[in-house]
Amino acid sequence: MKELAMHVYDLMENSTAANAKDIKLTIVDSLKNDDFHFTIEDNGKGMSPEFLARVTDPYTTSRTTRKVGLGLPLIKMNTENCDGGMKIESELGKGTRLEFWFRHSHWDRPPMGDLPGTLVMLLSGHEDIHFVITYRTDEDEFVLDTDELREALGGMSMGDVRVMQMVKEMIEENLKEIHANE
Repeated sequence: MKELAMHVYDLMENSTAANAKDIKLTIVDSLKNDDFHFTIEDNGKGMSPEFLARVTDPYTTSRTTRKVGLGLPLIKMNTENCDGGMKIESELGKGTRLEFWFRHSHWDRPPMGDLPGTLVMLLSGHEDIHFVITYRTDEDEFVLDTDELREALGGMSMGDVRVMQMVKEMIEENLKEIHANE
Protein backbone atom coordinates (compact mmCIF):
# COMPACT_ATOMS: atom_id res chain seq x y z
CA MET A 1 0.00 0.00 0.00
CA LYS A 2 1.41 3.31 -1.06
CA GLU A 3 -0.72 5.59 1.12
CA LEU A 4 -1.34 5.72 4.85
CA ALA A 5 -5.08 6.16 4.30
CA MET A 6 -5.21 2.73 2.67
CA HIS A 7 -3.31 1.20 5.60
CA VAL A 8 -5.79 2.83 7.98
CA TYR A 9 -8.72 1.46 5.98
CA ASP A 10 -7.28 -2.07 5.90
CA LEU A 11 -6.47 -2.08 9.61
CA MET A 12 -9.87 -0.68 10.59
CA GLU A 13 -11.51 -3.36 8.44
CA ASN A 14 -9.69 -5.86 10.69
CA SER A 15 -11.65 -4.34 13.58
CA THR A 16 -14.95 -4.72 11.73
CA ALA A 17 -14.08 -8.34 10.89
CA ALA A 18 -13.45 -8.89 14.62
CA ASN A 19 -17.11 -7.89 15.23
CA ALA A 20 -16.24 -4.62 16.95
CA LYS A 21 -19.17 -2.30 17.58
CA ASP A 22 -17.00 0.60 18.76
CA ILE A 23 -13.87 1.62 16.86
CA LYS A 24 -11.68 4.61 17.65
CA LEU A 25 -9.08 6.04 15.31
CA THR A 26 -6.74 8.70 16.67
CA ILE A 27 -4.18 10.40 14.47
CA VAL A 28 -1.58 12.72 15.97
CA ASP A 29 0.08 14.72 13.22
CA SER A 30 2.83 16.80 14.81
CA LEU A 31 5.44 18.67 12.84
CA LYS A 32 6.70 20.16 16.10
CA ASN A 33 7.53 16.68 17.46
CA ASP A 34 8.29 15.19 14.01
CA ASP A 35 5.72 12.47 14.75
CA PHE A 36 2.90 10.89 12.77
CA HIS A 37 1.13 8.60 15.21
CA PHE A 38 -1.92 6.38 14.60
CA THR A 39 -3.96 4.46 17.17
CA ILE A 40 -6.84 2.12 16.36
CA GLU A 41 -8.81 0.73 19.30
CA ASP A 42 -11.76 -1.62 19.13
CA ASN A 43 -14.00 -3.73 21.34
CA GLY A 44 -13.93 -6.72 18.99
CA LYS A 45 -13.23 -10.34 19.81
CA GLY A 46 -9.53 -9.74 20.51
CA MET A 47 -6.66 -12.16 19.94
CA SER A 48 -5.19 -14.95 21.98
CA PRO A 49 -1.61 -14.44 23.23
CA GLU A 50 -0.47 -17.17 20.82
CA PHE A 51 -2.07 -15.53 17.79
CA LEU A 52 -0.89 -12.08 18.89
CA ALA A 53 2.71 -13.33 19.04
CA ARG A 54 2.50 -14.37 15.36
CA VAL A 55 0.24 -11.64 13.98
CA THR A 56 2.96 -9.80 12.04
CA ASP A 57 3.90 -12.97 10.17
CA PRO A 58 2.31 -12.71 6.67
CA TYR A 59 1.30 -16.38 6.87
CA THR A 60 -0.74 -15.77 10.01
CA THR A 61 -4.29 -14.70 9.27
CA SER A 62 -7.77 -15.29 10.63
CA ARG A 63 -9.22 -15.14 7.12
CA THR A 64 -10.53 -18.25 5.49
CA THR A 65 -10.56 -16.83 1.95
CA ARG A 66 -6.79 -16.73 1.63
CA LYS A 67 -3.75 -17.95 3.49
CA VAL A 68 -1.87 -14.67 3.87
CA GLY A 69 -2.54 -11.44 5.74
CA LEU A 70 -0.35 -8.53 4.70
CA GLY A 71 -1.87 -5.52 6.48
CA LEU A 72 0.04 -5.74 9.76
CA PRO A 73 3.33 -7.00 8.27
CA LEU A 74 3.29 -4.15 5.70
CA ILE A 75 2.57 -1.40 8.20
CA LYS A 76 5.24 -2.81 10.55
CA MET A 77 7.80 -2.78 7.74
CA ASN A 78 6.81 0.75 6.66
CA THR A 79 7.07 2.14 10.19
CA GLU A 80 10.43 0.52 10.84
CA ASN A 81 11.77 1.91 7.56
CA CYS A 82 10.78 5.42 8.71
CA ASP A 83 12.26 5.51 12.24
CA GLY A 84 8.91 4.48 13.68
CA GLY A 85 7.37 1.38 15.14
CA MET A 86 4.28 -0.60 15.93
CA LYS A 87 2.72 -1.94 19.12
CA ILE A 88 -0.29 -4.24 19.47
CA GLU A 89 -2.17 -5.11 22.64
CA SER A 90 -5.12 -7.47 22.59
CA GLU A 91 -7.22 -9.51 24.95
CA LEU A 92 -9.72 -12.19 23.99
CA GLY A 93 -13.26 -10.95 24.44
CA LYS A 94 -12.13 -7.36 25.16
CA GLY A 95 -10.65 -6.00 21.94
CA THR A 96 -7.46 -4.76 20.39
CA ARG A 97 -5.34 -1.62 20.49
CA LEU A 98 -2.91 -1.02 17.63
CA GLU A 99 -0.44 1.85 17.55
CA PHE A 100 1.93 2.67 14.73
CA TRP A 101 4.06 5.72 14.16
CA PHE A 102 6.51 7.33 11.78
CA ARG A 103 9.08 10.10 11.92
CA HIS A 104 6.94 12.67 10.14
CA SER A 105 9.79 14.11 8.08
CA HIS A 106 11.27 10.76 7.04
CA TRP A 107 12.13 10.59 3.37
CA ASP A 108 10.40 7.21 2.91
CA ARG A 109 7.22 7.89 4.91
CA PRO A 110 4.21 7.16 2.71
CA PRO A 111 1.92 10.12 2.01
CA MET A 112 -1.44 10.25 3.74
CA GLY A 113 -3.45 9.96 0.54
CA ASP A 114 -7.21 10.57 0.44
CA LEU A 115 -8.09 10.16 4.12
CA PRO A 116 -11.52 11.88 3.82
CA GLY A 117 -12.56 9.60 0.95
CA THR A 118 -11.21 6.55 2.72
CA LEU A 119 -13.08 7.37 5.93
CA VAL A 120 -16.33 7.98 4.07
CA MET A 121 -15.97 4.61 2.34
CA LEU A 122 -15.42 2.93 5.72
CA LEU A 123 -18.26 4.72 7.51
CA SER A 124 -20.80 4.20 4.73
CA GLY A 125 -19.97 0.50 4.56
CA HIS A 126 -20.47 -0.06 8.30
CA GLU A 127 -23.45 2.00 9.42
CA ASP A 128 -24.02 -0.33 12.38
CA ILE A 129 -20.65 0.49 13.96
CA HIS A 130 -19.90 3.46 16.21
CA PHE A 131 -16.73 5.19 15.00
CA VAL A 132 -14.93 8.01 16.76
CA ILE A 133 -12.21 9.57 14.63
CA THR A 134 -9.87 12.14 16.15
CA TYR A 135 -7.26 13.98 14.12
CA ARG A 136 -4.93 16.13 16.23
CA THR A 137 -2.31 18.58 14.92
CA ASP A 138 -0.03 21.07 16.63
CA GLU A 139 -2.80 23.64 16.03
CA ASP A 140 -6.04 21.94 17.08
CA GLU A 141 -8.10 18.78 16.69
CA PHE A 142 -11.08 17.53 14.72
CA VAL A 143 -13.38 14.84 16.13
CA LEU A 144 -15.95 12.94 14.10
CA ASP A 145 -18.37 10.79 16.12
CA THR A 146 -20.74 8.74 13.96
CA ASP A 147 -23.44 8.73 16.65
CA GLU A 148 -23.54 12.54 16.49
CA LEU A 149 -23.34 12.44 12.69
CA ARG A 150 -26.27 10.01 12.42
CA GLU A 151 -28.34 12.23 14.70
CA ALA A 152 -27.54 15.28 12.55
CA LEU A 153 -28.47 13.33 9.41
CA GLY A 154 -31.93 12.64 10.83
CA GLY A 155 -32.20 9.10 9.53
CA MET A 156 -30.52 9.58 6.16
CA SER A 157 -28.24 6.70 5.23
CA MET A 158 -24.47 7.15 5.26
CA GLY A 159 -24.59 5.12 2.04
CA ASP A 160 -26.55 7.85 0.24
CA VAL A 161 -24.23 9.40 -2.35
CA ARG A 162 -25.24 12.95 -1.38
CA VAL A 163 -24.49 12.22 2.28
CA MET A 164 -21.17 10.62 1.40
CA GLN A 165 -20.15 13.71 -0.59
CA MET A 166 -21.26 16.04 2.18
CA VAL A 167 -19.37 14.08 4.86
CA LYS A 168 -16.23 13.95 2.68
CA GLU A 169 -16.35 17.72 2.19
CA MET A 170 -16.91 18.26 5.92
CA ILE A 171 -13.86 16.12 6.79
CA GLU A 172 -11.74 17.89 4.15
CA GLU A 173 -12.73 21.33 5.47
CA ASN A 174 -12.06 20.40 9.08
CA LEU A 175 -8.67 18.87 8.31
CA LYS A 176 -7.71 21.98 6.37
CA GLU A 177 -8.88 24.18 9.25
CA ILE A 178 -6.64 22.41 11.79
CA HIS A 179 -3.72 22.40 9.34
CA ALA A 180 -3.50 18.65 8.84
CA ASN A 181 -0.12 17.96 7.30
CA GLU A 182 0.69 15.77 4.33
